[in-house]
Amino acid sequence: MKERLYEKLNDYKRARARLHEATQIQLEDDIVYDGVIQRFKFTFELSWKLMKMFLEYTRITEVRSPREAIKESYRFGLIESGKQWIDMMVDRNKTSNLYNEEQAKLMYEKIKSIYSHLLTNLCDKLEEEMLKLE
Repeated sequence: MKERLYEKLNDYKRARARLHEATQIQLEDDIVYDGVIQRFKFTFELSWKLMKMFLEYTRITEVRSPREAIKESYRFGLIESGKQWIDMMVDRNKTSNLYNEEQAKLMYEKIKSIYSHLLTNLCDKLEEEMLKLE
């Protein structure tokens, strides 16, 4: 299971890097908003599943949902702001029904200014915690 945890972390790191890369592109077309939002959705899904796997590997708890993963990760210290992570989860769920251009732009700004940093911090903290497992 440890190997699988490292594989999942590497998948997450690649997704996180691609999201960061997308947020650096100049906004000339609406397709950039769409691409960033899609990468965000994918990265968020990997993040909570990675949290779940880490918590279960360390035998902290069994996790069944993104909300539980966030709450338990906050308790463990993997993430610093449980509220912002819950907000991110809610916004991720909203992206499935995002048809309004203004809403897409607002989501893009949240991803770029808040969520990207939270996702990066999780990556850094998980790498630190996994070194302790060795």
